[in-house]
Amino acid sequence: MGQDKALLTIDGSEMASIVAATLLAAGAREVLTVGGDLPALSSLHGVDRSVPDDDPGEGPLAGILTAMRYCVDDVVVVLACDTPAITSAATLALLAALLADSTAGVAYAEVDGRVQPLTAAWRISRSWDLVSDAFARGERAPRSVFTSLRAIAVKEVLASAVDDVDRPSDLRRYAADPLTSSTPNEDSR
Repeated sequence: MGQDKALLTIDGSEMASIVAATLLAAGAREVLTVGGDLPALSSLHGVDRSVPDDDPGEGPLAGILTAMRYCVDDVVVVLACDTPAITSAATLALLAALLADSTAGVAYAEVDGRVQPLTAAWRISRSWDLVSDAFARGERAPRSVFTSLRAIAVKEVLASAVDDVDRPSDLRRYAADPLTSSTPNEDSR
């Protein structure tokens, strides 16, 4: 995209603010961003803190570890900043699945048979050691640790909720389509 996707706007709101609003609607006590333009992200509506990525350029598993390190609770919900149609219902489904099984380390979205590792709820006390060890061994993909810990696939998440913005045409599609650019918590898509 040529710039930080978290700061791209849809209907006047930065994508990171849209995702933050979804987390807040689902009951998040604190919303933090990892990496990127920290001053700009810190100033966004709905963002409480922006922290530097402990291992910049080392992939999504590094970002998840950073989020775990700074999280104020035992559960951290990780959502990609470029999923502007994410819903509070999706977030609540991840949390419900994780909280229903005290042995689970992660509950992740699985949509149409595809694992969505950046739409997940992690229980830090059950996953920290395994995730940090995997990262130290060179793993960078979140799904690489799913087989080593109790991971729950949440299949109730709508495909639209994990639809991401990867190209300018995706951004234009969201800007042009009122169904995908309406409030992030509208679950009647």
